[in-house]
Amino acid sequence: MERIVRFEKKDNQRLFNPVRDAILKYKMIEPGDKVAIGMSGGKDSSTLFYLLHTMKEQNRLGFQDFELHPVALDTNRLMDLTPLKEFCADLGYELEVIPTDIAEIVFDVRQEKNPCSLCANLRRGVLYSTCQERGYNKVALGHHLDDAIETYFMNFLFHGEMASFKPVTYLTKTETTVIRPLLYVHEQNIIHFVEREKNVPVIFNPCPVDKKTKREEIKHLVTHLAKTYPDVREKFVKMMESEDKAEFWHPLDPQE
Repeated sequence: MERIVRFEKKDNQRLFNPVRDAILKYKMIEPGDKVAIGMSGGKDSSTLFYLLHTMKEQNRLGFQDFELHPVALDTNRLMDLTPLKEFCADLGYELEVIPTDIAEIVFDVRQEKNPCSLCANLRRGVLYSTCQERGYNKVALGHHLDDAIETYFMNFLFHGEMASFKPVTYLTKTETTVIRPLLYVHEQNIIHFVEREKNVPVIFNPCPVDKKTKREEIKHLVTHLAKTYPDVREKFVKMMESEDKAEFWHPLDPQE
């Protein structure tokens, strides 16, 4: 098959190596796995799919005995998935599209003022149920390092909690394991990649609240922090993977 994406040496350092390191460190993918890839049409999931496909083809994990299954949800918002279907076909896969009424539920039935959380929960629910029905034991999501940092700050600022999503999460209800292979990848490196490689599809998102969310505000905060403290992302990884217990305040029992 003709190569649809050019390879540059810097892709190893910026993309392939961080993904391989995350997969091997957390055992995200192992021989025999059937891995669904949640394809949203955005830059992150399209890049993730290409990286996992290439790593399998080139045996970059030390094994090739695993399956990849691209899955997209049609949320009934008039998103044209044709470029995504063609991209998957060019790599030798058929994109499975699951029809849903998520947009109608969120915007017409529930009329949510802050719809992102409900929409995300509904999309994940459909995706995980589909994986269970198809026998896919793992589902790969396109969350990158910047997403992890933003989630941490959102939990801190809006809920008073110090937490982010985990690299690997097992869901007992659907017996599915959620993995995030882009965990160590900087968002800017993904942006550079899709700007260079026009064959990697990034589909317009017709959602009326796109780019108008609290997460978008936090994204600007993280960008500002990185300008002042360039290694903030690496320090975040060090903190999250540290085995030392954080020193929080623990009020004494009044009876002690």
